[in-house]
Amino acid sequence: MTKSYKIKVFGKPGCAKCKTLNQRVDKLLADKKWSEFEKEYCDVETVDGLVAFASAECINPQRIPAMLITRKDETTGRYDPVPTRDPKPADNVCGKSKLYQYVGLQTDYTPAGNGIISPKMITSVLKEACA
Repeated sequence: MTKSYKIKVFGKPGCAKCKTLNQRVDKLLADKKWSEFEKEYCDVETVDGLVAFASAECINPQRIPAMLITRKDETTGRYDPVPTRDPKPADNVCGKSKLYQYVGLQTDYTPAGNGIISPKMITSVLKEACA
């Protein structure tokens, strides 16, 4: 069964933060509340992962791991990025990790961001995608 939403998680092998983001997304998706979502891991060190990353056109390569929420277009069968409803550089929950154009997150490596994408931040963008 295809799901309505696909979370594209961008990461690379050997990256502890990438592993943590994958585990956090997997844990959230185990909850029936998020049954309309599935995850697709995109390893940016492979051709397919790099193509997916480049196609996203919104993630800074220096801010991986990152994730992008996509929604299935029933007419084409393709998953397209979900536009953000309130584009701004930061918000209360996600800070500067929130993507500007589309619903998603990228790692904020500034001292204030600590390089952490928390479960609360992930939940926030999942809710935004469904709103």
